Amino acid sequence: MASFGISIRPATLADSDAVSALLRDSYPTLMRRAYDRSVLAKTLPFMTVAQPKLLESGSYYVAESSTGAIIGCGGWTRERPDTGEVMAGLGHIRHFGVHTDWTRRGAGRAIYTRCLNDARNAGIQRFECYSSLNGEAFYSALGFVRLGLIEVEMPGGGHLPSVHMAAKI
Repeated sequence: MASFGISIRPATLADSDAVSALLRDSYPTLMRRAYDRSVLAKTLPFMTVAQPKLLESGSYYVAESSTGAIIGCGGWTRERPDTGEVMAGLGHIRHFGVHTDWTRRGAGRAIYTRCLNDARNAGIQRFECYSSLNGEAFYSALGFVRLGLIEVEMPGGGHLPSVHMAAKI
């Protein structure tokens, strides 16, 4: 899939360093208006690292610019992030990020569209996500609705205030 010079492909373990670099660029910048420094200090070290299990899943994608640079990432799984629970017809949006130079240029939406199409083909009928506070508007624009505020527990004892959201797909 290509959109505005952006192509989407499944991620691999070889993308680990580039995805981590993207998350280290994106999350601190985009989240600083929504969170206290103390919250980010405890949570960002864990959030800005590519997850090997996601990279190997076949349902986690990277967006590349026309030069081949990784400018976005994100995917979906059948497993609920916090429990690993699997429910028929339910998928979970996971670990989205877009390089700050590429926000609002279609990379996130292109990745989501790939997730949506692949999930539908796999029998998924509904998505849930744990959105950061600053990400809620993005997911709302994709058709997600707020189910409630939650605290996502992070390794090391930190908690990230988040928004539990869902969308029928």
